[in-house]
Amino acid sequence: PAGPAVQHNFWDQTVLHLGARGDVLFGRSNVSSFGFGPYAEVATHAFDELQFGGGGTALLPIIDGFPLVASVGPYGRFTPTAGIEPGIASSLFWGFRSFNHHGRYNMAGGLLAQFRYALGASGETSIVIGAQLDVVALSLPAQLLINAIRGGSSETRPVK
Repeated sequence: PAGPAVQHNFWDQTVLHLGARGDVLFGRSNVSSFGFGPYAEVATHAFDELQFGGGGTALLPIIDGFPLVASVGPYGRFTPTAGIEPGIASSLFWGFRSFNHHGRYNMAGGLLAQFRYALGASGETSIVIGAQLDVVALSLPAQLLINAIRGGSSETRPVK
């Protein structure tokens, strides 16, 4: 005898997906070069589960400074009721990604689309569409305000 049929709706609900993600790209020598490397992420989906994962990422230079970054890898989702469930995640990012000729840190910001499929009993499928913002970019308004209160840097002269 077959079990009960599972009803899958095209769109169940919209929830907040908030997370942090980092990657390391090897092989880049300038703003228009390819890059490959690992990524790691941790996120919450509707504040009732924790998701964590990692995998491989590839940067494809489309327009200087605005590459396409594709990633794929396994992830786990933890819920207090169901425990840990494995899954597969893929993502596509397009937006600004700088190239730092003097250091290792690069700023990024743009549009992100993800597809997440849980391989456990829930069979949950998630499509995430959002904005990816660099932590440093989020701190820029505070830095501007602090420097305005201090009166600027010592290298600036007042305009007379």
